[in-house]
Amino acid sequence: MGSLVFDSDDLRATEAFLCEAYARMTISSGTPDSSPARIRRDTIPSVSIDELELGFDMSYAVEPLGRICLCLVHEGTLEDHTYQGVRDDFGPGDMVLLAPPDLPYAGRVRTARYNITMLDPALLDQVAASGPEPARGPVRLTGHRPHSQAAGRRLANTITYLRDHVLGDPATAGQPLIAAAGGQLLAASVLAAFPNTAQTEPTAQDRTDAHPATLRRAVAHIEDHADQPLTVADIAAAAHVTVRALQYAFRRHLDTTPLAYLRRVRLAHAHRELREAPPMGGLTVADVAARWGFPHAGRFAALYREAYGTSPSDTLRG
Repeated sequence: MGSLVFDSDDLRATEAFLCEAYARMTISSGTPDSSPARIRRDTIPSVSIDELELGFDMSYAVEPLGRICLCLVHEGTLEDHTYQGVRDDFGPGDMVLLAPPDLPYAGRVRTARYNITMLDPALLDQVAASGPEPARGPVRLTGHRPHSQAAGRRLANTITYLRDHVLGDPATAGQPLIAAAGGQLLAASVLAAFPNTAQTEPTAQDRTDAHPATLRRAVAHIEDHADQPLTVADIAAAAHVTVRALQYAFRRHLDTTPLAYLRRVRLAHAHRELREAPPMGGLTVADVAARWGFPHAGRFAALYREAYGTSPSDTLRG
């Protein structure tokens, strides 16, 4: 976890950094004596968000990354971008998948400023309602462009939020619950934006498994592990059902989702901690919110007031 900044005019130094940061690649430029590059990387486990500004034209050829690699172009263009069966050009505002994790890709950057976001493909499996079906294999994205421009913009907004409010703040990124939730939020946003193989509708067996005993096992697991990073897949495994059956059980019996219930439990823990804090103990609302997985102070305050009819700061002072 953390941040790093690379700033150089040396093309070979830039190539070495990119090989270290991504995968083995070769780059070439028509102006090797004047090749300014500035790159900032922010990371949490399973996710990295990079902002790159290249003041020169550059060809690239990249070996498979083993990670989902998204690109959002701010300025300039990426031209002749190719991987197996795909050739495309990208310009300002385009949000794209550069290539599936197991394929190499190549292309050319034309004096561009752009964002590269990478995530572990396993995050898609954690948040997708696909259940344990080994024959289907892991969830895969089946297109390199989002369903629509609006879907791309929503994903871009999620990435900006994570960069500015989670990964870019070391104190926040260091909170395990926030880091885990950030990865799940990004994966869910990717699945919402891009065509993919995830199956979301419950099967007949899922509906049969969505009985009160399933819900009791899931609720018990959530309440016993609310202080730890939890995914929907973790909760489903503890309840011995598929993710779809778990989600259907919560919808049928509680009219909510597993993650919304988890948020409610964590909010209750935060409420108890604020209420029991000793006077002048040095505890802050921000400390408590971050510890229980709420990175945005305003959102935490709104949820808290809705649930308890007062502000978290009033509870802490009271």
